[in-house]
Amino acid sequence: MRILIKHVLASGEPRERVVVKGWVRTRRDSKGFSFLELNDGSCLANLQVVADYGIPGSDQLPHFATGASVVIEGQLVASPAQGQKWELRAKRVELIGTTDAAYPLQKKGHTAEFMRTIAHLRPRSNLYGAVFRTRSRLAYAVHQFFQERDFVYVHTPIITASDCEGAGEMFRVTTLKGNIDEKPNEDFFGKRSYLTVSGQLEGETFACALSNIYTFGPTFRAENSNTARHAAEFWMIEPEMAFCDLVGDMDLGEQFVKAMAQYAIEHCAEDLALFGKFVDKELHQRLKFVTERPFVRVPYTDAVGILQKSGRTFEYPVNYGLSLQSEHERFLTEVHFKSPVTVYNYPREIKPFYMRQNDDGKTVTAMDVLVPGIGEVIGGAQREERLEQLNENMKFHNLNPEDYWWYVDLRRYGTVPHAGFGLGFERLLMFLTGVSNIRDVIPFARTPGSAEF
Repeated sequence: MRILIKHVLASGEPRERVVVKGWVRTRRDSKGFSFLELNDGSCLANLQVVADYGIPGSDQLPHFATGASVVIEGQLVASPAQGQKWELRAKRVELIGTTDAAYPLQKKGHTAEFMRTIAHLRPRSNLYGAVFRTRSRLAYAVHQFFQERDFVYVHTPIITASDCEGAGEMFRVTTLKGNIDEKPNEDFFGKRSYLTVSGQLEGETFACALSNIYTFGPTFRAENSNTARHAAEFWMIEPEMAFCDLVGDMDLGEQFVKAMAQYAIEHCAEDLALFGKFVDKELHQRLKFVTERPFVRVPYTDAVGILQKSGRTFEYPVNYGLSLQSEHERFLTEVHFKSPVTVYNYPREIKPFYMRQNDDGKTVTAMDVLVPGIGEVIGGAQREERLEQLNENMKFHNLNPEDYWWYVDLRRYGTVPHAGFGLGFERLLMFLTGVSNIRDVIPFARTPGSAEF
């Protein structure tokens, strides 16, 4: 029976018969035998195989080129070589899939830009194999975090008629031809419909029935941006909590970030070591920084004052009423407070309509969770639960309440204070791996001008 290489390497004792299947990383020939390095993607490490000429299938060994897929049966024995505990003495080898000299992942360094052009092959490399194993493990950790706290997992729709953020950067979905705006009521869904930018509004409806829920799924934004932090398709984690205020929202957001960093340290150690060596030498220190230090909470007004008095020359201006940029957020976490930071109570005019207005009439109960190296990883708020105030907010943001009739209904039928936040999964992965470009932590990046693969 086949066994994954990660389990072979973790063996506590020799084995008489082991069957492994994977891809050849390297082959080195010697007189009478070949050394093979085999990897099946289950872990970063390779399994060394010693294959003598004369065993069944050994006539195929000259075709065991880098990238070829093979099956090897043999005996697991202690390795005399330094740096490895076991090696496999092959008793039978079989070539499954050949490759040739054009195989692009030869044993040499490749740029991230080149690897994006072969996204169908890059998971076979050490770095990207580690990235996507980490992505898988952290997706599990996300569900574990919320399930252990009795949150209900809700699948919100990918197609929606509501613009949650009010920015208008949405992908239109239509079956109409010609002038698609002429008769939107004749479209497939009977109205203008879009790919969702957030599952928050729908998530609130379930929070107002099931108390604590979370969504975890793909979202889409038609933002014509080619920065290292933006993609047209990405995954969002969005919890919503009934009977919750801004303080409870900040508590959960900070707990979540700490839990994800701790999970990565404990369960992704081998892959984190690779990132720390080749991607970001300060990664482990930064993760420990977040897990061990308490978050500082600072009002937006105070944060702006700190930045203005810092003496720093920032690329983007710092003024009350402007959104904080990554450079500002990193200054707060890395230089001024030297700790993770949660900024709260933002000006009303720069935040969406659904955020609860504070008693001062100028700010809303918004909060952003900031970490070193990245800046904002979480954005959230207490939602506006008061019917009259919600309607006034919609008018303030030039929205038609009739378009959100079902959302308004929540304030008419048993309204409760509630709060939640959104976190881009890829942004979280960038923080946890040190990888600086969002295109390199999502399997197949969708960006302006590119929908390859």
